[in-house]
Amino acid sequence: MKTPELLVTPINTADILPLIQAGATAFLVGEQRYGLRLAGEFTREDIQTAVNIAHKEGAKVYAAVNGLFHNDKVAELGDYLAFLSEAGVDAAVFGDPAVLMAARESAPELKLYWSTETTGTNYYTCNYWGRKGAVRAVLAKELNMDSIVEIKENAEVEIEIQVHGMTCMFQSKRSLVGNYFEYQGKVMDIEGKKKETGLFLHDKERDNKYPIFEDENGTHIMSPNDVCIIDELEELIDAGVDSFKIDGVLKSSEYLIEVTRMYREAIDLCIENRDEYEDKKEGWIERIESIQPVNRSIDTGFFFKETVY
Repeated sequence: MKTPELLVTPINTADILPLIQAGATAFLVGEQRYGLRLAGEFTREDIQTAVNIAHKEGAKVYAAVNGLFHNDKVAELGDYLAFLSEAGVDAAVFGDPAVLMAARESAPELKLYWSTETTGTNYYTCNYWGRKGAVRAVLAKELNMDSIVEIKENAEVEIEIQVHGMTCMFQSKRSLVGNYFEYQGKVMDIEGKKKETGLFLHDKERDNKYPIFEDENGTHIMSPNDVCIIDELEELIDAGVDSFKIDGVLKSSEYLIEVTRMYREAIDLCIENRDEYEDKKEGWIERIESIQPVNRSIDTGFFFKETVY
C-alpha cells in the first residue's frame, strides 16, 4: 500500500527541520507576490534555504505560483520560474495558464502542479491539465469523500487533498476592508501583512467568526472551523491519494509541528496496523481539540456532505 506524502505549509525556514522530524515529507512555500494564502513569506533566499534543508533530509519543496496574474506581473513569471528551477524546487504550483506558458519557455524541466482552489472538481479537468503538462492536480476543498475517490480512480495525474486546517471561503482582488476603513476616514495598517492582528467577520445567527486578512493579492475570508480528518484516513489511503496537505495559515509553529506529528503517526498506523489506528482515533481528536486556537472548532469539512450550490 502506498504511503501518501505529508505536505505542510511552514511559517518560516526555521520550521522546516522540526517539521521533517515530526514527519512532514514535503513543503509548500513561496512569496505572496506570486502565491496565494501562504502560511509565511519566503523570499528567494528563504526558498533556497528551505530547499537545501529539505533535500538534505530527503523531503521535497514546492513553490506556490498560484496567484491571479494581471498583465503587470506576467513579464516577471519567466525569471521567477527560472529561479525556482535553478534553486532545485521540486515543483511549482500554478492555476493560471500564464504560468504554464512561461514555464515552457523559461523552466521547461520544472514540474508543475495544477491548483485553482475551486475548479478541481472532476477527473476530466484534472486529466486535461495533465495533458497540458501538469503532473499533479490539487482538488477543490468542497468535494466529498466519494467524489475524491472517484477522481483518484480515473486520474492520469497525482492527486492532492487538504486534510487539515482552514479553507478559503472568499477572495477579492480588492482591498475591501482597507477601503472600508478609508471610507470611514480611518487607516488600517496592513504593513507586513499582519495576519496575527485578528480581524473577523462575526455571524451572530450562527455564532461564527470568519478570519479575514488582506495582502498583496487582495482580501481573503476564511472558514470559521478547521478541517480535521485524522480519524477518517482509511478510504483515502486505500484509494491511493498521493498527497495529504496540512495548511498552516494563521497557525503557530508549535501547533503545526504537533499536528504534523499526530498525522504522521495516524498515516503510518492506518497503513501498518488498522486496529491500532482505530484505537487511537479518539485520542488524536482530543489532543487536537485541546490545542485548537480559541473560537476555532474542528470538523470534517465537506468530506461527508453533499455540496449544494
